[in-house]
Amino acid sequence: MNPPTIDAAVWVVLADYEARAEREEELWDTLGPEEAERRIDEMLLPVGRATGTLLNLLAKEAGARRILEVGSSFGYSTVWLAEAARTVHGKLISLELKAAKTEYATGQLARAGLADFVEFRIGDALASLAELPGPFDLVLVDLWKNLYVPVFEALRRKLAPGALVIADNMIEPASARPHAQAYRHAVRLAPDMTSVLLPVGNGIELSRYQ
Repeated sequence: MNPPTIDAAVWVVLADYEARAEREEELWDTLGPEEAERRIDEMLLPVGRATGTLLNLLAKEAGARRILEVGSSFGYSTVWLAEAARTVHGKLISLELKAAKTEYATGQLARAGLADFVEFRIGDALASLAELPGPFDLVLVDLWKNLYVPVFEALRRKLAPGALVIADNMIEPASARPHAQAYRHAVRLAPDMTSVLLPVGNGIELSRYQ
């Protein structure tokens, strides 16, 4: 049974995303390495229901009115965060490199009744971050893994006291683990951060700015 705090229109959109992700996972298993690499930008690669639910709950419980998503892709996690933003009377800024992905996400958000709570910035994530003043109460980091450390370094001075930073893909896929380990090392070395690895979904690093 779905939690009653999220309305039916949002669940319909999330279910459509998850059905697409299932179809793409079946397709992915049939692709060779070269074709998989060539077509990766066609795939949702969503955080999944467990991580999405946790993101939504963390944002609501923290009363995170200023939310930042670094890497929206096709917008699955965007829907979870936007629903939380609506609940707490906040706003989500979502950064994405590919305009086509943002167009798809915008349509899905409109179906869910959440478009008014999201502002997309299209372009290089680090360049977009440089233009954003902050401060942010909650940040999701979920883009190309080699960018996690530079994104974290750019984010640190834009975090509100007590801000939460959630980084996805800390355990899976295996190919991302070297970058995931580098990110976790950087976060845990920072004297103003406390951090823990949670085996939720593909593994998330949940960090809090002091």
